[in-house]
Amino acid sequence: MKIVPIVRKAVLKEIDESYEDMLYWLSKTPQERMAEVTRLCSHFLKPGQRLDRTILIKRLLHP
Repeated sequence: MKIVPIVRKAVLKEIDESYEDMLYWLSKTPQERMAEVTRLCSHFLKPGQRLDRTILIKRLLHP
């Protein structure tokens, strides 16, 4: 069996992978998705810093 690379050439500004991204995350369990969100948040927060959820709450109240 031979492995064949798949290459797609395109201008980066014109690529929209949102559908493929959505399919990828829908294929993961809710636990895997939450683990990734937690990992990303901890990556960007400083030690001891907490997530400011006031923006989230305002967006939920005023869609």
